[in-house]
Amino acid sequence: MPLSVRKFGSIGKKYSSFAKSLIPETVVNILLIDDEEKLRSLLKRIISLEGYKVTDIGTLAGANKILETQNIEIVLCDVKLADGNGVDYVKSIKTKYPAIEVILLTAYGNIHDGVQAIKNGAFDYLVKGDDNDKIIPILSRASEKVALENRVKRLEKELGNQFNFDIIIGNSNLIQNAVQLAKKVAPTDAPVLLTGETGTGKEVFAQAIHYNSARANQSFVALNCSAFSKDLLESELFGHKAGAFTGANKDKKGLVEEARGGTLFLDEIGEMPLDLQPKLLRLLENGTYLRVGDTKEQKANLRLIAATNRDLQQEIELKHFRSDLYYRIAVFSIELPSLRDRKKDIPKLAAHFLEIYSAKTNKTIKAISPEANEALINNSWKGNVRELKNVIERAVIMEDGQELQLDSLPLDMQHCNLANNLPAFHLATVERLHILKILHYTNGNKTETARLLDIGLATLYRKLEEYGIK
Repeated sequence: MPLSVRKFGSIGKKYSSFAKSLIPETVVNILLIDDEEKLRSLLKRIISLEGYKVTDIGTLAGANKILETQNIEIVLCDVKLADGNGVDYVKSIKTKYPAIEVILLTAYGNIHDGVQAIKNGAFDYLVKGDDNDKIIPILSRASEKVALENRVKRLEKELGNQFNFDIIIGNSNLIQNAVQLAKKVAPTDAPVLLTGETGTGKEVFAQAIHYNSARANQSFVALNCSAFSKDLLESELFGHKAGAFTGANKDKKGLVEEARGGTLFLDEIGEMPLDLQPKLLRLLENGTYLRVGDTKEQKANLRLIAATNRDLQQEIELKHFRSDLYYRIAVFSIELPSLRDRKKDIPKLAAHFLEIYSAKTNKTIKAISPEANEALINNSWKGNVRELKNVIERAVIMEDGQELQLDSLPLDMQHCNLANNLPAFHLATVERLHILKILHYTNGNKTETARLLDIGLATLYRKLEEYGIK
């Protein structure tokens, strides 16, 4: 029996508990390639006892067929084989299957082969006999790397699903037209300008465009231009050198550098100071920029998506925004409709937010009452989808039943619904509406409400019960 076979026989028992503490709970698929049948059989048995699923083969030709048909995650391969060289085979595997980790085994170790194997992408290079005790621990480390890479892939897939265009809710023509435009521009690198009122979902659209582009695996970096002064905005955007200004103790990366290879989303770009706009224009035209306090130009590779609730054409006329920058960022412009212009989408959006916040608060509110839905539809929604989201979150907190009722909505929405739908000549209707108005005025303070109504507190409670006001 070869020395390597005898030595392999001693490692299974020695490293059993060690390996079981390291390998992931999910089974890892290993392909073992070695033309020495007895060694291959023994090594397969040892590795299998550690919880791995092992497929073995004696040739590279056979290995190729297995790799094509099975989900192999780690390859354990001999260097000297009848139909090829393991060092060269590493490169072939990593070219076709970059996620597979390859560990090489050789009976004749030399520095040149070891270095070349690592250059070709091998996870490790072991000498039979000398490094037998390292095989199980190395397999465990390779398994951990495989598990981590698989987890990253799952998270990337989930992230892609999270920002898919399907999450943009609404069947109205206005929102569907905006979605179709975004789908058309997403695969390109063209700058996009998203316009519309505050709260219409511009960042949601920006994320959907990014995660449906060729840059989806790179960073999506967002910056609100209205949140910083001119000097701070320039530093946040382009970074700075140590000593550029008081308090700049070390070099700082800007968001342009953070977004390298990915997408930079500039929200409220209409708020960008006029003297900072040429620097952004230079970035877009030449792909270069200067960090604050630096004299050496930096290169950037990113896609820009900008958003604004301002009329930039009007801002140009007022000399608050550069026309050349406008035409550079508005290569492809998408206007997002206000919520009041697509009221047919409100019930579906409200139901979506109801599901989210019911789950978050561990409640079982399954529907919205017709009266509550009507109040939602009749509201003006100056804050658009963002305001609707906040209203539903509050209403879910207020609601105790399994259906979200009108009186769980803010009082002003209840007033609006009553004014639009109840006959005002009924005394009870007028009285209920007046009580609701005073409650809204006092922010729900019943003692103050009773005082302003000039009635006793007990009388107020009786009327609240009579009119079904919480």
